[in-house]
Formats: sequence, C-alpha cells, structure tokens
Amino acid sequence: MTILKKLKENLFFVIVILAYIIMFIVRPEMGTDSVKNSGYYIKEMLMIMPVIFILTALLDMWVPKEKIMRYLGKEAKGKGIFLSFVVGSISAGPIYAAFPMCVMLHKKGASIRNIIIILSSWAVIKVPMLLNEVKFLGPKFMVIRWVLTVISIIIFSWIAGKIIKDEDLPGEVLTQPGLQINRDACMGCTICVKIYPEVFEMENKKAITKYCEELELDLNKLDHAMKLCPVKAISYNESKKI
Repeated sequence: MTILKKLKENLFFVIVILAYIIMFIVRPEMGTDSVKNSGYYIKEMLMIMPVIFILTALLDMWVPKEKIMRYLGKEAKGKGIFLSFVVGSISAGPIYAAFPMCVMLHKKGASIRNIIIILSSWAVIKVPMLLNEVKFLGPKFMVIRWVLTVISIIIFSWIAGKIIKDEDLPGEVLTQPGLQINRDACMGCTICVKIYPEVFEMENKKAITKYCEELELDLNKLDHAMKLCPVKAISYNESKKI
C-alpha cells in the first residue's frame, strides 16, 4: 500500500520513466538522444534556478503583500493587466524560471488572470524575443504578431480566470490587508459571513475576504468572527495594514 501511494504521489515522474524505458526498447537511438537532451536541460536548470529562488525570496521579503494585491490582485483590473504584461515582457530567462515567482505572487494576492498574463507574456512576447523577431522577420511581422498575441492572451486569461479558482493552486491567498483565511482549514460554515458580511463572503463553499482599501475594519466584529470560527482559520495582523 505504501508503494502504491508513493507511485500515485509521483505519477508524473513514473510516466516519464516508463516513457524513457519504452523508447530505449523500441528505438534505442531516440532513447539515448532523449536522455542527453534531458541532461542538458537539467544542467541548465541547476545553473539558473538557484538564482531565481534567491531573487524570488528577496522579492517576497521586500514587496509587501498589500502592494501585490493593489496592483496585481482581482481589484486591480486594467492596471493589473497592464502591469502583468510589463512584468512578463521585460523578464529574462526561460519560462520555467517564472513559475517560482508566480507562486509567490499568487500567495501574496495576485489574481489567477494576471498570473496567466505574466506567464504568457514571458513565453511569447518578451522584449529580447521581439528585437530578434524584428531583426529576422521584419517590424511589420513583429507588430502584427504582437497585437494578435496580446489580444489572444487577454481572451485566454479571462477564460482561464473564470475556470481556475484560487483554491486550485497551492498556498494561502491574502485578499485583505493584514487579514488572512486558511482556506485549507475553512469548513464553509458561513459564520464569518453572517457576522461581518462587509468583509467576508463565500466562494466555492470556502470563505474569502473582500478586498477594499477604503474599508475601515470594525475590529469588534472581526474579533467576534475570529473567535466563533470553529477551526480558527481567520488571522489578522494590524501591523500589515497599508
């Protein structure tokens, strides 16, 4: 049972290993080339990813959660979309370098839609890529391709943002300055919503907080909601307010 559980937890890697074994049996040359290519990419990742992890940790320390929510959160709207395109377009390095940063941004309150825009921009409309595109394919090709790509990213990110929910991604999400809900612990009892509907609401049977800069929190109501939460999923740190 323990072995089966481990196999299920690492199903992707098991499938990859089986694919390599099958290639070596059916076409040994292809299997050898695949191992060499995989080794090259693993070596590249080992050189790049430590730097990315350090930069991501520094950003996590230096950039307040409230700023991420304000400029990349659900309420950022147009400015969030614009900033997401900028972040993705001026980035450097391979696309897999963006994943740790996007995980950090999501934990700090960035919306799913804006994360998708960052990843998509990073992959297909980076400034260095556009400069090379102009050089080899001409400015007209680059401009038309860029415009159509941006439109496609906006449409795709809107659709994906409707389908993918915050709880589908790992980690907690901060949606109100200084106020957090552990969505893994939340049992969907709605007590907090009944006590303080101006701040709390339900989404997919889990409590979330409404982000509003102008709202002055009623600490008595908030404290009451925190005390009555049966799983103590609500936490508040007043020092984290803007």
